[in-house]
Amino acid sequence: MASLKDLRNRIASVKATQKITKAMQMVAAAKLRRAQMAAEAARPYAERMESVLGNIASGIAGGPDAPLLLTGTGKDQTHLLLVLTAERGLCGAFNSSIVRMARDRAFALMNQGKTVKIFCVGRKGHDPLRRLFPNQIVDFVELRANKGVTFADAQAIAEKISAMFVAGEFDIATQFYSRFQSVISQIPTAQQIIPATFPEAKPADGAAAVYEYEPDESEILADLLPRSLAVQVFKALLENGASEQGARMSAMDNATRNAGEMIKKQTLTYNRTRQAMITKELIEIISGAEAL
Repeated sequence: MASLKDLRNRIASVKATQKITKAMQMVAAAKLRRAQMAAEAARPYAERMESVLGNIASGIAGGPDAPLLLTGTGKDQTHLLLVLTAERGLCGAFNSSIVRMARDRAFALMNQGKTVKIFCVGRKGHDPLRRLFPNQIVDFVELRANKGVTFADAQAIAEKISAMFVAGEFDIATQFYSRFQSVISQIPTAQQIIPATFPEAKPADGAAAVYEYEPDESEILADLLPRSLAVQVFKALLENGASEQGARMSAMDNATRNAGEMIKKQTLTYNRTRQAMITKELIEIISGAEAL
């Protein structure tokens, strides 16, 4: 049985941990508001850009003048997996769910005889994937020094991916991130970004409008597709930022509650042990007095 001093030390240690988890929960809650607003503000722009580019691309899809980012190489032998995770832990299953989805996709592609390359953004995805796929990781970007995600960060990542694609280093690129839904719900998502894919256009009421473009569609797409790639990466980083803070807030709330339950149990054990020791001492005193 633990001594009273050991039990007091345990209780003090758990109380100190509870203060830390409570503080981290409050910090995550404050950061979540800003991250959520940024993610929700980026969605309409990204969706509208996809819609506009989809309408333009539908007119020249499969044509000889279509940009390479739209048509692809025509093969699917080499796949690039862009894995976006956080730089810090203590956020529940946020990082592990993204890594698990990317890992399963990599194993599935390798079982089909495909070549897999991995581009990691974030230390919490790079560390476990480096152990599983030491030879497949081709690049790693760490954003720990950045106070917040900016479009310049996403553009730099997109430019690296575009340069690799133009150099013929892969055929298909897919990014993995977590889409923010609520504080308790973050959805791991896989999205193909090269060749570009667009949602099917909804049929309009009445006759479909016919547009004439100046310059032509191929020149517009050649200029906008690289920017669209950066926008998709930026949107994924913002979604990840909101998901990370929501997952951390939920995880720290659970940790604080668990610490409270542990404190109650340890306090009860302490009181029972103390009462048992007092009773034992009283018995010894009475027994000694009767012996006299």
